[in-house]
Amino acid sequence: MSDLTPGDGAIRRPGLYGSSIENTYAGVLSFLRRRYSRDLAGADVVISGIPLDLATTFRPGARLGPAAIRSASVQLSELKPFPWGFDPFDDLAVIDYGDCWFDAHNPLTIKDSIINHARTILGSGAKMLTFGGDHYVTYPLLLAHAERFGQPLSLIHFDAHCDTWADASSDSLNHGTMFYKAVKEGLIDPEHSVQVGIRTWNDDFMGINILDAPTVHALGAQATLERILGIVGNRPSYLTFDIDCLDPAFAPGTGTPVPGGLTSALALEIVRGMGPVNLIGADVVEVSPAYDQSDITALAAAHIALDLLCVMRNQKLGI
Repeated sequence: MSDLTPGDGAIRRPGLYGSSIENTYAGVLSFLRRRYSRDLAGADVVISGIPLDLATTFRPGARLGPAAIRSASVQLSELKPFPWGFDPFDDLAVIDYGDCWFDAHNPLTIKDSIINHARTILGSGAKMLTFGGDHYVTYPLLLAHAERFGQPLSLIHFDAHCDTWADASSDSLNHGTMFYKAVKEGLIDPEHSVQVGIRTWNDDFMGINILDAPTVHALGAQATLERILGIVGNRPSYLTFDIDCLDPAFAPGTGTPVPGGLTSALALEIVRGMGPVNLIGADVVEVSPAYDQSDITALAAAHIALDLLCVMRNQKLGI
């Protein structure tokens, strides 16, 4: 189902449903050409970016990630997504809310800015699909989601890094300590949370279930998915996908790449199986386009995000 307005559907589409006719190489670059709007009425899912990279510990540049993911999505809005075979926007009302504004020159205000951004969206009843930015952004997003849905939540975390290294301060900006804080503050239940693709060491994984990269390679997609579903069950679950979960061969454009990661094909197959999860929100983070090659990292992130929207569409329809 398409509206009859050719071009620039991001600003010209009259409603939230359907897809417009676009030239892939032109037009306003919202994610998947969704309507740019701050009107949350009727939206099932709200796309937004958080262009932060002040919390990185190695290479910067993830502040440009949301723009790169939007740009990479243009081709994906042209056809029905594979392997789903439907237009998710026939049934799922999705807007692109633009980016969270924060004062990058006043770092101690950033956490509250992100929390308030999320509160506004979640207060409408819509789900959030958020683009980072570095992985720190997941911490204030978890705070807002736990406030909305109750805590502790289950966490499904795709990453090369566990991000549970100790941090004495809840106010520090560090993209390696968010889930240490989340466990300590009771935002997530480690027994019913899982980290997928890990291939860095921590002496204390804080009780979170680990499906490291060698294990995922050995198990394959379906057995890995069964392990994930068995861990989180039907509990309210937040999914966060750090693009460095993928091997640098598939995602070079990231701040802390680690060899030995998942292929894009393997990761996409796992993500596509998330239908049974009680998915309350998700993010895709750590795309750093300055280190990308031919936009392959941004393309992978856009595909992951589109598959998550297809999962959400089926969940809305009870499929």
